[in-house]
Amino acid sequence: MPFSYMEWWLAWRYLRARKAEGGVSVMTIISLLGVTIAVFSLVATLSVRTGFRIEFVSTLLGANAHTTIYSGLYSEESGRSSRRIVEYQDLAARLAQVDGVVRAVPQLRARLLAAAELGTTGVELFGMTEEDIRALPLIGNPESRVGSVEDIGKGVALGVGVARTLGVTVGDEIRLIAPEGARTPFGVAPRVNSYPVAYIFEVGRYDIDSVRAYLPFETAQVFLDREGGADEVLVFVDDPERIDDYEAALISAAGDSYFSWTWKDSSSSLLNALRMEDNLMIIVMSILVLIAASNIVSGLVMLVKNKESSIGILRSVGLSRGSIMRVFFLYGACIGVVGTLAGIALGCLFAIYIDQVFAVVNALAGGDVWDPKIRFLAKIPAIIELQDIFLAASLSLSLSFVVTLFPARRAAAMAPAEAIRYG
Repeated sequence: MPFSYMEWWLAWRYLRARKAEGGVSVMTIISLLGVTIAVFSLVATLSVRTGFRIEFVSTLLGANAHTTIYSGLYSEESGRSSRRIVEYQDLAARLAQVDGVVRAVPQLRARLLAAAELGTTGVELFGMTEEDIRALPLIGNPESRVGSVEDIGKGVALGVGVARTLGVTVGDEIRLIAPEGARTPFGVAPRVNSYPVAYIFEVGRYDIDSVRAYLPFETAQVFLDREGGADEVLVFVDDPERIDDYEAALISAAGDSYFSWTWKDSSSSLLNALRMEDNLMIIVMSILVLIAASNIVSGLVMLVKNKESSIGILRSVGLSRGSIMRVFFLYGACIGVVGTLAGIALGCLFAIYIDQVFAVVNALAGGDVWDPKIRFLAKIPAIIELQDIFLAASLSLSLSFVVTLFPARRAAAMAPAEAIRYG
């Protein structure tokens, strides 16, 4: 065995030694708490980081396409420049035949003004077929809803933030106002039409709930005066993380006059920011763990100083330098292992009960600790992954083991006679 029974016994004896016996129990406790807090912070930070990215991506993909196909600019028969897709049905059929594509959906899109008796607000209107709207995970199965998803075709579907601003609920009517309307001798008259509110959804993401509205595709075509065309074709694939691998095949199926815009392109700045935060977070947390592990060195140095005579006696009765080194290595390693396990347990509990923890923090701070308007998420996500636990454990244990070697080697290098004489 790598460690003998006597080496384990001596390490345990030093761990529980009191100050009166020449031990450093207080320093041991401080070292243990330092490692525990550092690992807890690392696990909690990694779980929030992982949860934030997964929640962000899931809400992003739950209400958006994995990639969008646009037409290049061309001139219509009237001479007006346009990007309208006339053959949208054929285009969607060609894209749907690409390997890995789940479905291709024609869509209309416009920025409008929505008005009701109690208020007005800007909305982003999406025109899709009823089946395609229901197929969006966060729209067909949101966190909460008012009305039935089956009634989407009977009127307009609104995000809860839009409905709250307008002061409407299911059954009420709102007016949609498009700035690009009919041309008159006095200029362009806005296009205005009233629609009943058929469905209200809440997906838990501020920039979706407070902006979006959905109309059936044909209804949107009539209202926006875009009969016979679509603005874009949405493409959904079976593996969104590999969307870049599908891009060449999709453009080949669509034709040279079309372009694609993936979900990674639209969110590249946020994804890059998350990636940079990941790297910086791990570096900062590693420094924190290293500082905590340094307490083990302090405790070992004090222990070796207090146990010089004992080390000399042990060497004189036959214990080798390797045995002495292993005894003190076990002392520091045990602190690192116990502190790591305790920190992982506390970090997992924090991630599991993070909502309750921040509810208390929010109450003590008087609110606004977590503002969804700034962070786009209605609650703090925290997801525990085995790779994060493994990263935290391996980092803590490796640092604890490495820093323990130096004072352990110093103890093993003592000459028995000098240790007994000056100890």
